[in-house]
Amino acid sequence: MKRMQIRFIAVATLLGATSFMSSAQFNLGRAIQGVTKTTKALTLSDKDLAAYVSQAVAEMDRTNKVLPEESPYTQRLERLTSGIKEADGIPLNFKVYQTDEVNAFACPDGSVRVYTGIMDLLDDNELLGVIGHEIGHVMKHHSRKAIKDELLRGALADALASADGRIAQLTDSQLGALGMALGNARFSRKQEAEADNCGYDFLVDNGRNPWGMVMAFEKMQQLESKGTSASQTYIQKMFSDHPDTADRIKKMTKRCEKDGYVRP
Repeated sequence: MKRMQIRFIAVATLLGATSFMSSAQFNLGRAIQGVTKTTKALTLSDKDLAAYVSQAVAEMDRTNKVLPEESPYTQRLERLTSGIKEADGIPLNFKVYQTDEVNAFACPDGSVRVYTGIMDLLDDNELLGVIGHEIGHVMKHHSRKAIKDELLRGALADALASADGRIAQLTDSQLGALGMALGNARFSRKQEAEADNCGYDFLVDNGRNPWGMVMAFEKMQQLESKGTSASQTYIQKMFSDHPDTADRIKKMTKRCEKDGYVRP
């Protein structure tokens, strides 16, 4: 009887050890897979990133109403950006999305998208200020980080892993997630300050008055204080996490005055 108990215990122990080993191997496999996905996303070349961004932008252009050349909004944007062809060697292209949402963003591939909602709120100088700021994020490579962060998540990480070194053909939902990351990227206080200064230089280099950036910030600050609901999207993205808005305005004002620019 005693021998049978010992044998039973030995078998049970062996089975338990086997189960533990199987579980450990399974968990280790999942961990290795996760590391592989992360590594692939982090080591994407600029060319690969541009390919994914181009897919996402094409999907955004397909799912949003892009206004045609004859639209007053498009003509206004073309007039304001006339002669602005590239940013730090990146070719720029501009389009207008018809939507009441207040937003504007620039992508790492040079695609700049401006919503009619923000065009209705801002005058020409203010709108150029916003565009300059958004392009500043691209020139400082802030948008590239937002894309990598999105590519590390869930289904997008799975798509990268299964592509085995090739450019994955993302599904509509995956492209939509990537597009959301592009259009609603949130940046740190340091990154916003870098985009302010880089955008200022970009506007100056392209013969534009940098006061427009100061004026845009002031307009957004006024709208925020009034609680204008239509403006909340862009305000939250650009200012709400950064209590130093007044300081940003002050610094950009000081630069404009020091450089001798006249406020429009």
